[in-house]
Amino acid sequence: MRTLWLALAAVVVISFAVLGWIGTRIYQEAPPIPERVITTDGKEVFGPGQIQRGQNVWQAMGGMEVGSVWGHGSYVAPDWTADWLHREAVFVLNEWARQEGAAEYEQLPGERQAALRGRLEQLYRTNTYDAATRVLRIEPVRARAIESCVEYYSRIFMQGNEAYAIPAGAVRDRERMRDLAAFFFWTSWAAAANRPGQEISYTHNWPHEPLVGNRPTGESVMWTGVSIIMLLAGICAMVWWYAASRREAEPLHPPASDPLESWQATPSQRATLKYFWAVALLFLLQILTGVLTAHYGVEGHGFYGIPLAQWLPYAVTRTWHIQLGLFWIATAWLGAGLFIGPLISGAEPKLQKVGVNLLFAALLVVVAGSLGGQWLSIMNKLDDATSFYWGHQGYEYIDLGRGWQILLFAGLLIWLLLVIRAARPALRQPGEQRSLLWVFLASAAAIGLFYGAGLNWGRHSHLSLVEYWRWWVVHLWVEGFFEVFATTVIAFFFARLGLMQAGLAARVALLSATIYLAGGIIGTCHHLYFSGTPTAALAFGAVFSALEVVPLTMVAFSAVDDIRRGRVAPWAARYRWPIYFFAAVAFWNMVGAGLFGFMINPPIALYFMQGLNTTPVHGHAALFGVYGMLGIGLMLVCLRALLPRAQWPEKWLKFSFWTMNIGLLAMCVGSLLPVGLLQTWAAVNHGYWYARSAEFLDTPLMDTLRWLRVPGDTVFALGAVVLAVFVFAVTVRGRRPGAAGA
Repeated sequence: MRTLWLALAAVVVISFAVLGWIGTRIYQEAPPIPERVITTDGKEVFGPGQIQRGQNVWQAMGGMEVGSVWGHGSYVAPDWTADWLHREAVFVLNEWARQEGAAEYEQLPGERQAALRGRLEQLYRTNTYDAATRVLRIEPVRARAIESCVEYYSRIFMQGNEAYAIPAGAVRDRERMRDLAAFFFWTSWAAAANRPGQEISYTHNWPHEPLVGNRPTGESVMWTGVSIIMLLAGICAMVWWYAASRREAEPLHPPASDPLESWQATPSQRATLKYFWAVALLFLLQILTGVLTAHYGVEGHGFYGIPLAQWLPYAVTRTWHIQLGLFWIATAWLGAGLFIGPLISGAEPKLQKVGVNLLFAALLVVVAGSLGGQWLSIMNKLDDATSFYWGHQGYEYIDLGRGWQILLFAGLLIWLLLVIRAARPALRQPGEQRSLLWVFLASAAAIGLFYGAGLNWGRHSHLSLVEYWRWWVVHLWVEGFFEVFATTVIAFFFARLGLMQAGLAARVALLSATIYLAGGIIGTCHHLYFSGTPTAALAFGAVFSALEVVPLTMVAFSAVDDIRRGRVAPWAARYRWPIYFFAAVAFWNMVGAGLFGFMINPPIALYFMQGLNTTPVHGHAALFGVYGMLGIGLMLVCLRALLPRAQWPEKWLKFSFWTMNIGLLAMCVGSLLPVGLLQTWAAVNHGYWYARSAEFLDTPLMDTLRWLRVPGDTVFALGAVVLAVFVFAVTVRGRRPGAAGA
């Protein structure tokens, strides 16, 4: 066991050292933000602070929930970086064409078109930023192109655009609109201008835009090859290691009866029941906002003729859809952690129930306050500064205002304290279970502490640095330490039931954590390929994101073992459906995180696929398929232990389990995946801007494919509704008189 702990410590220390070094490189080599943008004849285009103010305007109106920047964000509106860059380039080409006597660029002979493209490429790729004066000088023709883009975007954000699901008044005054335009211009300038002394742009030539010479770099192709080789090598090594280390399973002698059947729930455990009621309600609300969000993709200003966007525009519903998903999954995990504490120690600290109830009240305040603040921000009820702190930060998954974010972090720390104080007596008890307990507490501490990485940026922080820290939360916190916590909790569950030896459970949890984090920590960089980061981020991200997939190819063994353990004793049938949900975690880990994740992870794939509908294929399958399924499984285990004599309508759970899994699969492969693959074709052949444009997405084929989400979504929603009804029916009907304290 000591060797496993040392291996885990070594992986964590070395990996964070590398990730920290990459962070310093990003800080040193991020695209510069000009203080002024002026023309070569002295005319000021954008003044001091205008780009930073524009970033704040973008954040306040929903940021990444209204289109995307550098490929990160939502999918109905365009990527503003790619769209601005293309429109600016076309304007310049058309003006040059008119100087040669043609009405527009497309009417020129091919030879003249090629000459103008070469001239345009030189204009855009030449870096004219002066670091000493912090002034960017541009040609007058580009300034005229900028003014054309400003007018175009003013119509979109001030008058509204149904194809992009942007309502009228998203930005309400021209000063803020020009600030927003300055920010969009800067992101497109960084995407085309070469880094000093190099032949690649600040974003590694992303997005694909042939007009200005934005094509995949040699590094993107090379490191993709290395990534695939590392994946194959890792899988081979894992298979050989597994074959060499596998032994005949030791005879399992399960208890004669359910160890939890006679468990008397403590007051704090009974108090966790309200957490699971909240899980059911938040889950239903997330599905409702998801229905509205998906529908906005085909009817941007309403819902079957109802002008819903006047009160709940797309930016609001998508923000809420993501936040509610995080909230209900986190609530399920928090409730399970609080419930498990007394199970571990067999005792309850004083005032534990008070702490559980206060934490729940605090969570309600954070959920309601943050959702309300996001609505106020998007609806222009808050100024930009207030919006950052109490409204909308504008960064996907970290949308809640900074004040609510701090309160949520404080809540996680309180949760960690409650879990530790409940489990601490067990640390004094000898035996192999101590190692498993330490793994559990370490993973719980990681969940509580690493959310704090999201506090490392401010209102005016550089976008590249925000992305670095944001992915610490989204990837490290969710995809990394949630993964470790999931493995540990499942192992603890089987050990507590006597279906797995505690020592073996501890070794499995430690080994899994080491393998997951060996690729997962540095693999964070695969989200940062094209976010104004240096080549080091691309190289390390490509290699280690491939290693993340390696253990996921073997999760079928753990899923089969889990199901087998659920059949070794007659009483274990009581946990059939929680175990099935745990098995679903393994399946979606392999498919959603592994298969669909690696589909978009290699640099050359992500170069064309970033921000297309291939991304939500991975997002839905991994976030709900892995962490949502685990949250449901943990909730069901806790409810079974809380109400051991309650009669469960097993057919309800069977219906819910299969409909949610089938619906999720149908949603992904029946609609999102084909839409994403066709967008990839468009990005390769025509440029990234076209793949995200209304011209392409509103074609009959694409419209039909988006409507094909309805069958899968409907099946999924039916399963979720039945699950929620099950939770309320079983807990209300099955509560004992002693449960009144909940």
